Amino acid sequence: MRRKRELPQRSFFVLFLFLLIVPAFGQKQQEHQRSERIAGSAGDVLEDDPVGRLKVFIYELPSKYNKKILAKDPRCLTHMFATEIFMNRFLLGSPVRTLNPEEADWFYTPVYTTCDLTPNGLPLPFKSPRMMRSAIQYISTNWPYWNRTEGADHFFVVPHDFGACFHYQEEKAIERGILPLLQRATLVQTFGQRYHVCLKKGSITVPPYAPPQKMQAHLIPPSTPRSIFVYFRGLFYDVGNDPEGGYYARGARASVWENFKDNPLFDISTEHPATYYEDMQRAIFCLCPLGWAPWSPRLVEGVIFGCIPVIIADDIVLPFADAIPWEEIGVFVAEKDVPNLDTILTSIPPEVILRKQRLLANPAMKQAMLFPQPAQPGDAFHQILNGLARKLPHDSSIYLKPNQKILNWTAGPPGDLKPW
Repeated sequence: MRRKRELPQRSFFVLFLFLLIVPAFGQKQQEHQRSERIAGSAGDVLEDDPVGRLKVFIYELPSKYNKKILAKDPRCLTHMFATEIFMNRFLLGSPVRTLNPEEADWFYTPVYTTCDLTPNGLPLPFKSPRMMRSAIQYISTNWPYWNRTEGADHFFVVPHDFGACFHYQEEKAIERGILPLLQRATLVQTFGQRYHVCLKKGSITVPPYAPPQKMQAHLIPPSTPRSIFVYFRGLFYDVGNDPEGGYYARGARASVWENFKDNPLFDISTEHPATYYEDMQRAIFCLCPLGWAPWSPRLVEGVIFGCIPVIIADDIVLPFADAIPWEEIGVFVAEKDVPNLDTILTSIPPEVILRKQRLLANPAMKQAMLFPQPAQPGDAFHQILNGLARKLPHDSSIYLKPNQKILNWTAGPPGDLKPW
């Protein structure tokens, strides 16, 4: 029988302390500066303007690769993989777009590989490899630009759980590996984990899509006291896909529940209330544990709502890590240390917490995590372009010699080779 962990006496004291100091801090913020700019190169990178530093050519594909798919299921516009749709819309009207492929630095293929949803709204990745192969076959047949580099000056948005490995379960994703035809391209993806087969060198890790207008509608006054110490809403177990337990979230979420479900410092539940966004704005720490993949929209929500993200995902590669100082705005907890989460968080000095909150209050930080409509300077669209611009100029070695071939068009699982 599992013994219930006793709540450290210090925890009650710290909770009481925060309930006292947070309202006073809110008043102090009104008297002084509300936010703090990131010092040094990270702040400069965050505020870079990519316009004039690169040109992008957009392939014109048959509508079956994008518009028709979206028309069939408009729910794709609101799920967390919608980056592929909004990136295409942004580029169509962006000043970095060129209609002359001969002057392009980068080539973009607008293909919506995640817009295949179950009745419950969950994306299915099983057709994605065939769809992507079909799109590459189309551009390589109708234009000469893919063939001269085999995609080394092309970028693709692949916002699946495990990027271009196209599967939502890690074991299956590792078994599949990155789609062979994308091995030379630059991948713009939400998945990021060091030493993982589904993250290739040179990829640009981006935040998942979170609806800006919806979050804006739930903003509360910034002076509202943060009276919740730790907040989390979501699954702790995935019985349907992991009936034996221990595989989902590598057991980290289960450990959170088992250790802290009765801890008064922790407001955690599987229920998703209508006040979810407001509650995050009343919390000091928001847990961002891995699920099937290491990332989740909670990272975006935490930054937008000023709730310090507690990142529980070993070896995670976070969005725009060269521009956003995650070590300064968040708290990293190793998966093995989850049972000590209360001690770790209550040991953080108040002045450290206050500085993290000031950094999170920086509008540039929030803007970089969003894909607004219309686009705004410094937003996630522009951070992606900044990432592409920093890869320029391309090395001459990317261009193939006459008749040279590197990619194997027949590699991969047999099912991926079927026509789409």
